[in-house]
Amino acid sequence: MKPSYLALAESGELARRAETLREKYACCDLCPRLCRANRLDGKIGYCKAGTLASVASVNPHHGEEPPITGTRASGTVFFDHCTLRCVYCQNFRISQGDSQHEISDAELAEAYLELQRKGCHNLNLVTPTHYLPSIVSALCLAVKQGFELPIVYNSSGYERVETLQLLDGIVDIYLPDCKYSDPKKAAQYSDAPNYMEANLTALREMHRQVGRLLLDDDDVALRGLLVRHLVLPGAAEDSIKVLQMLEDSVSPTLNVSVMSQYFPTHRAKEFPPLDRRVSREEYERVVEWMAQSTLRGFVQPLG
Repeated sequence: MKPSYLALAESGELARRAETLREKYACCDLCPRLCRANRLDGKIGYCKAGTLASVASVNPHHGEEPPITGTRASGTVFFDHCTLRCVYCQNFRISQGDSQHEISDAELAEAYLELQRKGCHNLNLVTPTHYLPSIVSALCLAVKQGFELPIVYNSSGYERVETLQLLDGIVDIYLPDCKYSDPKKAAQYSDAPNYMEANLTALREMHRQVGRLLLDDDDVALRGLLVRHLVLPGAAEDSIKVLQMLEDSVSPTLNVSVMSQYFPTHRAKEFPPLDRRVSREEYERVVEWMAQSTLRGFVQPLG
């Protein structure tokens, strides 16, 4: 099964999408914050991103969910900066720092090709939203040199439908978060009071584009939507509401990854109960609810 972006590249549509995305830099509305910053003129919006992609690391990664990691790893490109300000972010030095590791679109294309040469199952774009113009431009260049890995869009789930529509036929696998069902938590913990509305409409659009998770004969994902949810301490009831929302409003057979890996970091100690780990009782309560639902799930060991 060949990625559908290859046909878009052959027809010239992929290059047209890249140009349409690039035009958005003049009045940036890529994410739900709608900063309208003129990034082409050097203005910096909420995400702190410029016009060149800033890349923190490029590596094969073995720590994703089984259908993403497979046996040969997922080829991750970790981008600097973020459209959220999560107080418990485990990658806060990358997402919220001032570091710049800017590279050209040609260099980004070479990173894609290197991950393919290393045998990775897919190209995993981590926190990509604010650099989509460079990401798609680099894809155009990489395809001309034989790139053909499935593309994983690994995001916070804080997305605009209008932006996602420009990715239809480009992204093969969506791997977004669904963080909250409570707007107060979204505002306090991620500085995004409109997170739920933006997230839910984005997840529906992602599901419309790629549908259920489709695996190959080796149980590696080829296409589809897999939604992640991190269980937070003191928020088991909120987690259950998140799963209920996904079941009712996105798809009753949605693939979901319920994660236990939370640990207090960054500013978490300022926001009890985020100053502790998730208890076994809290996590198991969420997992038990999911087991009784129609959702199809992945879980993590606790601790």
